[in-house]
Amino acid sequence: MRTKIILASCYAVNPFKGSEDAMGWNFIKQIARFNKVFAVTRENNREAIELYIQQNPDAIYNNITFMYFDLPYWMRFWKKGSRGAMLYYYMWQKAIVANIKSKKLYFDIVHNVNFHNDWTPSFLWKLEKPMVWGPVGHHPLIPSVYLKPYSVKYFIKDRITWLVKNLFWNYSTALKKTVSNTSHIWCMNTGVVEKLNLKGSSYSVFPSVASEDFSQGSNDKENHFHVISVGRFVPLKGFDLSIRSFITFLDSVSFSERTNCKLTLVGSGPERNFYEKIIKEHNVQENVEIIEWIERKELMKLYDKATVFLFPSHEGAGMVVAEALSFGLPVICLDNIGPGQYITNECGFVIPLSDYSSTIFNLKEALNKLYLSNKLLLDMSTNARKRYLERFTWESRGEHLNTIYNNL
Repeated sequence: MRTKIILASCYAVNPFKGSEDAMGWNFIKQIARFNKVFAVTRENNREAIELYIQQNPDAIYNNITFMYFDLPYWMRFWKKGSRGAMLYYYMWQKAIVANIKSKKLYFDIVHNVNFHNDWTPSFLWKLEKPMVWGPVGHHPLIPSVYLKPYSVKYFIKDRITWLVKNLFWNYSTALKKTVSNTSHIWCMNTGVVEKLNLKGSSYSVFPSVASEDFSQGSNDKENHFHVISVGRFVPLKGFDLSIRSFITFLDSVSFSERTNCKLTLVGSGPERNFYEKIIKEHNVQENVEIIEWIERKELMKLYDKATVFLFPSHEGAGMVVAEALSFGLPVICLDNIGPGQYITNECGFVIPLSDYSSTIFNLKEALNKLYLSNKLLLDMSTNARKRYLERFTWESRGEHLNTIYNNL
């Protein structure tokens, strides 16, 4: 079977970052394992990409040609960071079609790789080649019971966003054309299949999140119970549930044992002050710490020393879950179409959605079980690592993607 040439649009790519940027970078490398790739990305990603390639030589770069494109300044001056990102992405990917056509490139397949969700159309099908879309994500509504501790603005924003999504799902001609003109849709979760009403063999459901293997196999975990949680400090991530359930767990531990119990929150965001207030009100500053975003190498060291990963997030994905599993950390999460679909009862606890106090109690109970049983902790740790190797390596993503390409 001859090597194919894939034209991939990758809006967010940065090998020095995590989350969406890391996903873009790693998907490009996985495409290049088996095929040649033209990778179209934003101009502001060029410096990081070129620096990383210079610092980390790899023969795989011979299969990658990066193409950088941005709209003129007068069309994007209003975009600041994440503000306006979705609108700019929509405009950017419409514009790259003409830009690609003007270059008169030869390629076999087009692939809309990242910054993906099931309500934003793609326009690569206009290049008149077999098209792969995804991994495509679906993020459900945050249950209102979990938004009550926060400002009402979050509830309003979440519901307005849901209204906008429904307008696209029900009335967007561009979205309908994207679905009907796509040869294969890689769905992150079952929510995509349901919302887009997908049928037949034109789609697959496979997690998008993955992680490189940074684990050092640390054995320095016997004398402490170190819980870690990583993400942005926003209601979506459920850090209030992490803190309150850990405080309730501390209340069940004897005073002499508390010095060995610790919760570390790694991240930044608008709700940091709220979380610090909870910590101070319960006088647990000695047991709960907040660390601002750190270099990925330092974050990996924290994972390596941790015991449990606590992640009661409401999102439909979660790259950090794959990272935690790679370090053999049992994962405690909520039963949803995101992390809840990744974790089995062999490698963690999936907590049912309920009222606020019951959710905190159930999260606390999961922490208690792991704290009180070294055997359970060891078994789940072993199975977490096994789950990672079976399901969450980047190599497995590349192999799934190559199967998709070969079946088109």
